[in-house]
Amino acid sequence: MMPPARRPKSENRLRPVWRSTVVDHVVGLAWSGDALAVAAVSGPVTVFDAAGQVRHALPGHGFGTSALGWQPRGNLLATAGQDGRARLWDGANESQSLDGGAQWVERLAWHPDGTRLATAAGKKVRLWSATGELLREYAGHAATVQDLAWQPGTGHLAAAAYGGVSLYDGVSPEALRTFVWKGSPLTLAWSPDGKVLAHGNQDATVHFWLAAAGTPLQMTGFPGKVRELSWDATSRYLATGGGAAVCVWDCAGAGPEGRTPRMLLEDDAEAAVTAVQWQRRGPLLASAYASGEVHLWQPAAKSPLAGRDKVSAEKAVTLAWSAEDRLLAVGTAAGDVAVYKVG
Repeated sequence: MMPPARRPKSENRLRPVWRSTVVDHVVGLAWSGDALAVAAVSGPVTVFDAAGQVRHALPGHGFGTSALGWQPRGNLLATAGQDGRARLWDGANESQSLDGGAQWVERLAWHPDGTRLATAAGKKVRLWSATGELLREYAGHAATVQDLAWQPGTGHLAAAAYGGVSLYDGVSPEALRTFVWKGSPLTLAWSPDGKVLAHGNQDATVHFWLAAAGTPLQMTGFPGKVRELSWDATSRYLATGGGAAVCVWDCAGAGPEGRTPRMLLEDDAEAAVTAVQWQRRGPLLASAYASGEVHLWQPAAKSPLAGRDKVSAEKAVTLAWSAEDRLLAVGTAAGDVAVYKVG
């Protein structure tokens, strides 16, 4: 095992821009231009402007909000919640209320072209138009659907549940194929080139599928369940959590199986990684921790730590990069929201 990367003696590149709070635990962050949408677990959704002022205060969902996402190439904000609905918001106004088909809607995912929205509620996946028309339902899952992810460059939707991942084309009522795996996937991540699907799992593993051939690969040895995955823009590197270190896997060539990852770990690190997120196009990687800290890494550098800050006494739980990669938002379990400029 190669030694962990340690703290450099360099300027902190995380520069605070503004801070605010929402009513409680932040379950979702999403940027659209200079607008940052923040969902609180109890239900309310707050949209902040570039200066950290409240632009819209949305009621969100009764019983709690679980997910949110801005429409690509559009102005709609989608939210999902514990009232069994997905909602579309146009500014301060609710434009559509969509029946998820179960008591709670846990996940949602916009297609990259912004014309379709997928929702997951219990064992059902529903596909909607941007105007709220139900296009298709996929209800054949043996267990609760844990995550959704659109395959880049295609109209194919992946849905993870116990037993594997199903891939749908959005037209046929049946799955195009199923990547069978006897376990419980928790989170999905497609490589940006659409060639590799990764999922982090309940049993402290990360599983890979080479999509064209359906070839499985697996990495084991994580200290705990893996809920944190993020690909870099080149599709070569995958960052994972599952412990106190951020592991960066080289997925070039035959893939990461059997390779030793680069481990990004501070001398004083004890808290678990709670989120990882590469820049959309750049080489920087952000990570959040149960200690309430956020770190900025440049993994290719000899001394990779580019910045760090203490956001809160409570754990930091969510991360989001702005479209141009210059701003990083962090949300915590206490409802803290911090925005940094990366310089």
